[in-house]
Amino acid sequence: MKKLVAVKPREAAFVNYEDRSIQPNEAKIEVDFASPKHGTEVVDFRGLTPFINEDFSEEWRMFMPREEGEKPGIVFGEFQLGNMVVGKIVEIGSDVIEYQVGEMVCTYGPIMETVIVNAVDNHRLRKMPEGAKWQNAVCYDPAQFAMSGVRDANVRAGDYVVVVGLGAIGQIAIQLAKKAGASIVVGVDPLSHRREIALRHGADECFDPTSCDVGYEVKKLTHKIGADSIIETSGNAAALQAALKGIAYGGTISYVAFTKPFPEGLNFGREAHFNNAKIVFSRAASEPNPDYPRWSRKRIENTCWELLMNGYLNCEDIIDPIVPFEQSDQAYMHYVDQHPELSIKMGITLK
Repeated sequence: MKKLVAVKPREAAFVNYEDRSIQPNEAKIEVDFASPKHGTEVVDFRGLTPFINEDFSEEWRMFMPREEGEKPGIVFGEFQLGNMVVGKIVEIGSDVIEYQVGEMVCTYGPIMETVIVNAVDNHRLRKMPEGAKWQNAVCYDPAQFAMSGVRDANVRAGDYVVVVGLGAIGQIAIQLAKKAGASIVVGVDPLSHRREIALRHGADECFDPTSCDVGYEVKKLTHKIGADSIIETSGNAAALQAALKGIAYGGTISYVAFTKPFPEGLNFGREAHFNNAKIVFSRAASEPNPDYPRWSRKRIENTCWELLMNGYLNCEDIIDPIVPFEQSDQAYMHYVDQHPELSIKMGITLK
């Protein structure tokens, strides 16, 4: 059997493995579909993550150097690629009572032919309802970050909302903002096919930032008021500058992207100085949640799974391209790393 790993920065390859025996609390899944994470995982894959030589200290709430001799956060050759898997349970341990052999499930897991997971009190091992779409299931992770971005932006009925960056997180944020009652929802992305998908799923208008002044266009569209909320998922410095220009006085920019260092040129002395904007750094996985104790990541996860499985969210168009497992090593390097403009969220079929 094979699994997909990063053998060195920016190089994906298959390695062989043999399944171990499962523990009493575990289940083995035969994977039918999988998908990588196009954001933070790519930073790891390129060897640019701070986690290689540092670790985030919960005590200090900052990155701290790893102790001498400590294993790096990313070890190439061992670093397994992938984020979500969907498949059938083929074996369960003696302590597993919530799941049965033959059930279709979705969970976090790497791109490989079988995945062994804890199956006792694990809310992230999700049962797939009859007829549920696997494309929605593998969007379980990006949906959480889209929802936290929308919630942290305080999107309300009647608001003017802009979503910058129309990858998987941005596309789901478009849907959530419109369904939350926003009167105008604007998508921003340089890629036409991403803008077309956003327009099909809730965006009222989309702008190409390479061909117009987005901040100015947002102000025109909103009768010179500007956006009440801007959800920034691109991590691009020019996009943040445009957001500061297009934000309404006192509006909120929900910054979802895990960005790299900005080049010189980002200017907080222009519109940012006059618009009294609030920038909120949004991350679904950070606890306590800003709305704690009412909301937690678990509540976000539960809510997202319900919305994905009942069809409230539609992610079929987001899973693009879809490639066979046998080609996923080359496809990962091509679509996820080298040419991310050619994909939104890559899907992988193993059956």
